[in-house]
This record gives sequence, C-alpha cells and structure tokens, in this order.
Amino acid sequence: MLVDYKVLNLHLKDDVYPFGEYPCQKHTREIARAIILDQDKYLFVEITRDDIFASSLTYIETSGGGVEEGENLEEAIRRELREELGIEVNILGEIAVVEDDYNLILRHNVQHYFLVEKTKEVASHQTEDELYKFHMRRLTLTYEEALAYYEKNKKEKLTHLIYQREVPVLQYAHELVGRRHDL
Repeated sequence: MLVDYKVLNLHLKDDVYPFGEYPCQKHTREIARAIILDQDKYLFVEITRDDIFASSLTYIETSGGGVEEGENLEEAIRRELREELGIEVNILGEIAVVEDDYNLILRHNVQHYFLVEKTKEVASHQTEDELYKFHMRRLTLTYEEALAYYEKNKKEKLTHLIYQREVPVLQYAHELVGRRHDL
C-alpha cells in the first residue's frame, strides 16, 4: 500500500507537430499506463518505429494502451501488461493523470498512470502492430538508466512529447517507492 500520496495532474500541449490531416474529427483516447516495479528496477517497452511520427527511432515508454469498451482502468492496465510484457501485477494505486495532445492525428489523450509491482511471468500476446510495426520489446532499467534513456532522445519530436509526460511521472513514482521503503 502506498503511503500519503496524491495523484499528480499534468496538462501538456503538443508543441512539436502541426495539426494533421487525419481522416476524422479530433477525438479523445482514454489510456492506462504503468510504472512497473520489478524488485529494485523498472520495466519499460522499447519501441522502434518508422511512421508519420518518427523515422527509424528507438525509444522507451511506459507500458499501456487504450481502454477498451466495457473495461475499467484497472482491467485495462492488467490486460495491457499481460499483452505487451507477459506479466501479472499487483496494482499499488493510480499516481498520475496526464492530459496531452497528438496534433498530427488530432487526438487528445487522457493517460492514467498506475504504480504496480510485477508478481509473475505469463505468456505475452502482443498485437501484430506491437510486434511488426513498433518492434516492441521489454526492457528492465534502473531509475538512473531510465532517466538517461529518456534524456538521450528528448530532442526528437515524438520522444520530446513522451519525455515531457513520462519523466515527471517516473520521478514522482520513484519518490513514492522511496517513501514506501522508508517505512
């Protein structure tokens, strides 16, 4: 159980991409993401993509994805972590809500971040896009290694947007984990 925490709220703007010509109206996507503890390290997905957002770019991001119809946030994060990373987790709590935009595809994101602990390995079931379009892989990093990875890519357009939303959440999660271990 987390001790004495509040939910961090961030409202960010897309300051790198112009508004796109996506074939639909601006829409909102509800997303569940996780800061995943694996003993004294954190789990991320490493992605390599080549699309309208980036050309041959490899970066890290927290695991998670869109909430499906009929799912609550906790069900969504459990499903996403099984699919993407092949893990089951203990959810410690929601620690952040980050609202941001992807101008290029006219999408407003409401991203709910959970602090979770890995409890066991299970079979992963990545989608075809995750396997072949994003070449998604699990990566285990220390807190310092994760910050350095985010830092090295923060000047690229897409990873600038990821950096500004994920680094504050990771820092807050790490602070909460430190408080938890001090008990």
